[in-house]
Amino acid sequence: MYNPKNIIDVLADNIRKTRNPFGAGNSTMNKWWKKTPLRTEGDAMLYTGLMYQLMPYINKTTHQIERFEDTAIANYVGYQKYVPKLLVKSAFAFMPVRKDKKRYNNILKNIVKLLDKSHVDFFYKPKLDFYSGILLYDLGDNEGFIEHAKFVAGKLKEMGIKKLITVDPHTTYALKVLYPKYTGISFDVKTYFELINFEAQDEGRQITLHDPCFYGRYLELSDVPRKIFDRFGIENIDVRNSGKFTSCCGGPAESISPALTKEILTKRYAHLQETGKPLVAMCPVCLGNLIKIGADVEDLSEFLGHYA
Repeated sequence: MYNPKNIIDVLADNIRKTRNPFGAGNSTMNKWWKKTPLRTEGDAMLYTGLMYQLMPYINKTTHQIERFEDTAIANYVGYQKYVPKLLVKSAFAFMPVRKDKKRYNNILKNIVKLLDKSHVDFFYKPKLDFYSGILLYDLGDNEGFIEHAKFVAGKLKEMGIKKLITVDPHTTYALKVLYPKYTGISFDVKTYFELINFEAQDEGRQITLHDPCFYGRYLELSDVPRKIFDRFGIENIDVRNSGKFTSCCGGPAESISPALTKEILTKRYAHLQETGKPLVAMCPVCLGNLIKIGADVEDLSEFLGHYA
């Protein structure tokens, strides 16, 4: 395990300088919207929080961290504060493969397709789509998180943004719960799947939904996709630990200890496999971890996109 403070310091410094954890400009990784017909005005702004766009880089970084975890290099005190910075930078030195970036970008395009099919009046402004800073909060850097949250909330308020459509649990929790608490600025926040409003039928299909912690435990939105499945005639076969009692995929620990994440993920995947059904995830971190362990898994937007 790496010294958590050294990891936090690197991420916090990058977020202060560039507004994302990897120290690169947002435009470097946020290209999914190009050549996609999106309006720049409307009732609610689609807000990705860059989480899906960041996943190929997160996967690269954690792979590098895993290689050096508990080795002489990582444990040598004299180098401890330099190793995390080097490994985070390596995500860009060894760029993610094209197919990974394409899949995560297509997830966002699927969400656009689902919103269009549901006749939602939405728009997108890439220059206002910032990383939420949630990892700083998860790792205990409240001061860094609050500074970043005030910057993001202030920019959105300055541009008159009142309604946001989110695409992942981490960003949703940050904007809906943490931003009002720590910045005093509130937005009308809804996830894209709360706005899905069309009919489809696929009688006899069975899947198992993995609930991410934020949707399951803290935002209590697990029933929403299940109601969509019911409406479409799709049977969701739950494992014991689901909904409010879901089990973690191990994602929050991977920036500090990939070994610990692997241990947690292996247990969770074993439980999910008990149903014998294809898996559906609705969090980019959960999706990435389940792919990593070899699961037959689709993102919720990929799965529902087949019906749009």
